[in-house]
Amino acid sequence: MIDIYASTGTFGDPHALAVSAAETVKRIEQVPDIPLFRRNTAAFVHELPAGSLTDTEGSGDHVRVQVLTNAGALDREKQLAVVAQLTALVADAAGDSTLAERTWVLLTEAVEGGWGIGGGALTNEEIVGAARAEIARLRG
Repeated sequence: MIDIYASTGTFGDPHALAVSAAETVKRIEQVPDIPLFRRNTAAFVHELPAGSLTDTEGSGDHVRVQVLTNAGALDREKQLAVVAQLTALVADAAGDSTLAERTWVLLTEAVEGGWGIGGGALTNEEIVGAARAEIARLRG
């Protein structure tokens, strides 16, 4: 799950940004391109009213991106890629290359068993099992 927080009007097309952010994380994670992961890798763009976010100098032209994954989904190389690519994506979507300097990306891992899909809290092993079962079904 990806949450992007910014002041209203920062992005010309929040939906396109959400799609691109989800696709970026899915690609970096290198999960199989199956419905389980296409439908459960999602991004939310939260547009905040003017004045509802600020730094210590009173400037509100910042973006916060929080990426929540299951435990161990991102090794160090993937962490670096997610931060760099989402930062660039946000700046591009805003049409402001300087926004990269004011974009914070937080990587958060759900505890083992703390990742829910379809109403159940799944362990990593259960997620892998569900993916393998779906791949087998798709292959027929």
